[in-house]
This record gives sequence, structure tokens and C-alpha cells, in this order.
Amino acid sequence: MANRAAKPHSLPLALTLGEPAGIGPDITIAAWLRRRELNLPAFYLLGDEALIARRAKALAAALGADVRTAAVSPGESASAFTDALPVVATGERATAEPGKPDASSAPAALASIRQAVTDVREGRAGAVVTNPIAKSVLYRSGFRHPGHTEFLAELAAEGGRVPQPVMMLWSPRLAVVPVTIHVSIRDALAELTSELIVSTVRIVAAELKSRFGIAQPRIAVSGLNPHAGEDGSLGHEEQTIIAPALKVLRGDGIETRGPLPADTMFHEAARSTYDCAICMYHDQALIPIKTVAFDDAVNVTLGLPFIRTSPDHGTAFDIAGTGKANPASLIAALQLASRMAASQSR
Repeated sequence: MANRAAKPHSLPLALTLGEPAGIGPDITIAAWLRRRELNLPAFYLLGDEALIARRAKALAAALGADVRTAAVSPGESASAFTDALPVVATGERATAEPGKPDASSAPAALASIRQAVTDVREGRAGAVVTNPIAKSVLYRSGFRHPGHTEFLAELAAEGGRVPQPVMMLWSPRLAVVPVTIHVSIRDALAELTSELIVSTVRIVAAELKSRFGIAQPRIAVSGLNPHAGEDGSLGHEEQTIIAPALKVLRGDGIETRGPLPADTMFHEAARSTYDCAICMYHDQALIPIKTVAFDDAVNVTLGLPFIRTSPDHGTAFDIAGTGKANPASLIAALQLASRMAASQSR
């Protein structure tokens, strides 16, 4: 997927803590250690400095470096970033040990997300970058959202109107968007409508222009059924739901192709013909991108009044605190958030 190069954004990025017992602290520390090598944009972590200091000390031998943390305000974070990992307090302590979530985990994770959104919306940060959360831990605390995406949409509500969040998985080789997200296959079929496809693609096209710097986005749209329905012999959704949506989108001037057989959309030659692939359900989109870009894919939430990116992996409790966690996806999320913010500000 092509996008125009952009200079880093001037405001620091607000990075959430994620699940305190997971690898979020580990990859944050590992990413900060590579700040000079990779010329990373300045960021600050929203969380409990004591937890980060403990984790940094535990990881020092595995990472081959000592990490100094600094308790700062968002305004002080960019200048502190050179010499210390800046940590902005949220007022919630985090006491969980690596791999062992405790009663402090959910309040600490949620407070970090809320504060990151507030900081961006009030002009203290350029974008929200989120570390992985443990949904099962949040659900036990009463969290009612399917995931980050839907929670962020609620935090973005204005005047009682909740925006439609669109989940994009982005990498330099492929960008995908599922029209239906965190629902069962049965529910995805019930949710899939022409109107949902149209609203999703409109958001994708607009943000490919405004935040990715693509003047004329090329969008490929998959079918739902095998062989895109084989002219109705393997299902009618392509004819009754997807094709009518594409007619509306083309009327809007959006360059769309489809409905295309999903099994021929993702080889190298096919990927070169579009900027984003729109798929009908979660795994139809996520399996191909996790196959071609497992380590550096980035989760991007479109449709919000602020930029949000995230690593495309989970909390990995089994390796938390060991120094084995790969920071590549977080690094990609930080770099992409900075580029998107710079593109948007032009």
C-alpha cells in the first residue's frame, strides 16, 4: 500500500499502558531503547511510573541496557524523551506482576486509554497509540465493549452521537478493513448490509486521502461467498448486498473494484493493484495480513476525530517480563501514527 512520506508530527504521541501484566511495558521499554537508531517520534507512556521502573529493572539484563524513567507532564515529555522514558501519571496504581493480572489491571488500563484520548482531544498529544489489553480481564471488571475499537468510539462521542469506528490493519505490503468486526460468523451475516459497506468504504476513502496522503485511493472489495458467489450459484449476497453498495460508491466517485473472490485478492501481484482491501468479516481480512505482515502490521481505528494506532498482537502473558517480546509492531504503530498526524496537519 503506497502512502506519501511525511515529516514527524511536532506533538508527542500518547501511548497507553495496556494490560499491566502483559508485554505492553516490555515493548514500550524496548521501543524507547531504539529511539535514536530508528529516529522514533517522541512519545510518553500513560501509567504508573513505579510499575514501569520495576519492569525496566527486571528487563535490564535481557535487553542489555538500563532504562531511566521520568515522571513528567505531557508538555515536558518531548524534552525528557531523549534521556528517559517519559511516564505521565493517570492516578491509578498498577501492581500486577508479569503474566499475573490482578485487581489493579483493569482500572489502570482503562484510565490510561481515557487519559490518552483526553490528551489528544485537548491538544497535548498528536495521536493515541494503544498497547494490548486483555479483554477477559476487563470483562471481569464490568467492561461492556467488545474491544478497544468500540470503547474508543464511545470516548469520541459528541452530542450523544457515537461515530462509526472502522478497524484497519495496515502494513507497507497490505492494508485490510473488515466490514463486520468482533462478532460471530452467524452475526456477521446478519449485520452485513449495503448501507454498512457504503458507510465503511466512505470512511476508508476519506481517511486514505486525509491521513495517508493518497490522492486517489484504489479500493478492492471482496465477495462474501466462495468464488464471490459464482454468479449466484454459491450465494446471492454479492448480487443483493455488495454490488448495490459498489454502485453507490462509484456514484460518489470512489474507485472500487469487486465483488472479488477473496482467495485471489492477496497474492503479491493482486496487492499491487489497490491501496486497501475491504472484506466482509473479521478473519477474511485478518488472516491474509497476519500471514504476510505478522510482525509489523498495525491496527488503525478510522472514523474517529483523532488518530489511533496499535500493535496488531495481544498481551502474551507467557513471555511478559522475559525480554522476549518483539517491539516491531509497536514501533510500526508509533511511526505510522506520527506520519498520519503530520499528513493530517498539512
